[in-house]
Amino acid sequence: MNEFFYLCIELVYCRKRMTLQQLKYIIAIDRYRNFAKAAESCGISQPTLSAMLVKLEEELDVRIFERSNKSVAPTANGEKIIRQAERAIAEAERITWLVNEEKGSVSGELSLSVGPTIAPYILPKFIRYYVEDYPAVKLSVKEMKVDMMLGELLLGHLDAGIAISGNVRQGVLEIPLYTENFMVYLAENCWRKLPVFKPENLEHEKMWVMREAQCLRDSAFSFCKARTKGQHIYEAGTIETLIRIVDENGGFTIIPEMHLPFLTDKQRENVRRIEGDYLSQRRVSLYIREDYIRQSMLNTITKTLLRFMPEGMMEERIVKYGIKL
Repeated sequence: MNEFFYLCIELVYCRKRMTLQQLKYIIAIDRYRNFAKAAESCGISQPTLSAMLVKLEEELDVRIFERSNKSVAPTANGEKIIRQAERAIAEAERITWLVNEEKGSVSGELSLSVGPTIAPYILPKFIRYYVEDYPAVKLSVKEMKVDMMLGELLLGHLDAGIAISGNVRQGVLEIPLYTENFMVYLAENCWRKLPVFKPENLEHEKMWVMREAQCLRDSAFSFCKARTKGQHIYEAGTIETLIRIVDENGGFTIIPEMHLPFLTDKQRENVRRIEGDYLSQRRVSLYIREDYIRQSMLNTITKTLLRFMPEGMMEERIVKYGIKL
């Protein structure tokens, strides 16, 4: 049924000479659900956008959006038309990308998403260096949790996303970027008693954890699995909050290696590596759609990361060869 519907739409495209620009208009309306914002994103006036939509609906003899003074939302047929429009735009853009790839030029737009537990450590320098090195690229960066990020990738609303490794989704390709060690941050009184940190020594201390940032999926010493240990387990919103809680209340938490520059000199004295046979690290990956073809654009991301990431943290294959699609 869907294939028949899409075939009919394609025939309508030919008969009515629907333009790619018109398709971009309805995609913008769907994305913003607001005519003023959609018109601004398209670089046209709101009356012009409204008129173009009415004209398109008359040509197709179908209502694409239901609108009122307070809201705008696609109809059931409109949803199907918009999804097909997104595919058509994506395929048209691939032609330009293929030509640019052959020429070796890097320009256009890059829409990137970064997970909120990673963003504080890489975005400030990433944005600075990227804008310096690739002025011909219009960079757009959004913080998103991984489920939303993968959904936006599949819809074609993002070029790439950076998030914790191991998030599998059909149609999405995962490219490992770097591996970051976790360190233990101890309260000062706890640190004086235990100059060498071993997890079994602290099972009865207060353990302070953050739900997403500290889940070590591949770790023998996992703070997610260890939630039943100790007398108290608390959850906080940020690593910075956890550190302040430990300073005031005692106990311990874990912090990513790249958080060390955010600590004061005194706080750094309370940091310990995890001793023993414990894999305590998190892997971070780049996520793209399986059919993504802008290899040169992806390598602008990895080259920018290499400008400031600690030595030895990036995947060796990325360092040597970059990304090969």
